[in-house]
Amino acid sequence: MKSRMIVIMVAFVALVSTTATATSADKVSVDQFKAIAEEGYIYGLPLVMNYAVMNEYVVDKNSGQYKAPFNHIKNEPRLYTYKDTTILSPNSDTPYSIAWLDLRAEPVVITVPEVGKGRYYSAQLVDGNLYNAGYIGSRATGNEAGSYAVAGPDWQGDTPEGVGKVFHSSTPFMFVIFRTQLFDAQDMPKVEEVQAGYKVDLLSTFQGSPAPAASPEIDFIPANSAGVKAHFWSYLSAALEYIPESDRDKNIRAKLASIGVEPGRTFDMISLSPEQQQAMAAGMKAGDAKVNQFVASGATDVNGWQVGSMWGDSTFYNGDWLKRAGGAKAGIYGNDAAEAMYLLARSDSKGQLLDGSKHDYTLTFAADQLPPVNAFWSVTMYYGDSQLLVENPINRYLVNSAMVPDMKKNADGTLTLYIQHNSPGKDKESNWLPAPDGPIYMALRMYWPAPANEASTVLPPGKGTWQPPGIAVAD
Repeated sequence: MKSRMIVIMVAFVALVSTTATATSADKVSVDQFKAIAEEGYIYGLPLVMNYAVMNEYVVDKNSGQYKAPFNHIKNEPRLYTYKDTTILSPNSDTPYSIAWLDLRAEPVVITVPEVGKGRYYSAQLVDGNLYNAGYIGSRATGNEAGSYAVAGPDWQGDTPEGVGKVFHSSTPFMFVIFRTQLFDAQDMPKVEEVQAGYKVDLLSTFQGSPAPAASPEIDFIPANSAGVKAHFWSYLSAALEYIPESDRDKNIRAKLASIGVEPGRTFDMISLSPEQQQAMAAGMKAGDAKVNQFVASGATDVNGWQVGSMWGDSTFYNGDWLKRAGGAKAGIYGNDAAEAMYLLARSDSKGQLLDGSKHDYTLTFAADQLPPVNAFWSVTMYYGDSQLLVENPINRYLVNSAMVPDMKKNADGTLTLYIQHNSPGKDKESNWLPAPDGPIYMALRMYWPAPANEASTVLPPGKGTWQPPGIAVAD
């Protein structure tokens, strides 16, 4: 009898949930559905993408991309390759160490070792709102050893003893991305030494004090990056469960709730009328087009490169959800401009789309006009459609400043990169950046760019004195 009662209650709850969704949705016109879906897609895209990455990296051990449990560091003493498919436009400059922090019960302490002078490293703290909540590393805190606390949205307290600073997350889960500069293949053992010094501990463990009660385990709704568009609204409802509402987003969240997309409720597309379903699909398509347009034109065009900054903290976005979605689409988990500048290109210097099946290209830096940085720079090649690294016969995904001494310079001191699908010939392969046999997407990364007050700088974004050379069709 008890078992039958449980079944009846579950069925009743499901009925109430579906009925509530349908009743609420019935009050929304088809035109409103489309408008809310468009706005909701733009607001929710970064949240959904992040939720999917979290599932693949730290929840689903069978995802094929699983890294480690919450509050554990996964060191990867390698560079990303074409086989890494979870993150769009991945960095293949710096071996990663990553950790997802569960901040519900208590803060977590991040400890970093002393890092040798001249080697760049950073720990980027990204919360569930896709806000860069802070940095530890060469630029932000120096290369000295130290410990730093990260606290969740509900924590109140003073800076703990032995901790240099407390960073605050707007959500209970936070992604920490460690980047450690690799000079060349022989340098990997030294990178591994640095990585071994990265630590994360619960605050109670760090202090040697009694631990508070553990937070309950969560049965996360499954998600993966490949399913973001097909299951967008279900993923968004799931993601919102772990994102506290704020003054900035309460209006859009109320609109989403009116069509059945809200935390604690499984989104039920079937309960909507065919017209409402079509309106949601049309709104999502319109939102995606706006995001794509922003990525293409939301920065300053400089010789075919889009120079701007789409990543930052909550103040940087200030409720501009299109800017945040553009950043996620261009390359999720991008850095603040002061930490790294990303110059993006899909077009040559004459505005024509880059396509390795149609043309060979060159990129020539004038003598003494390499990108001005305090750390290093790189030019990375991606497939134009998927924005993933390009499989190629020499396993070269980028050209960076550490490679320049081994590259051939022209008689006038300029440096030319050969951007093409097939080899430019053995005598030029040192300068070859292999391209796909089709659409091309490129990123010029500048780590710790020269500050805006220096004579040659890319800062402020789009207004700096240094300009990247245009990509030219080879003669």
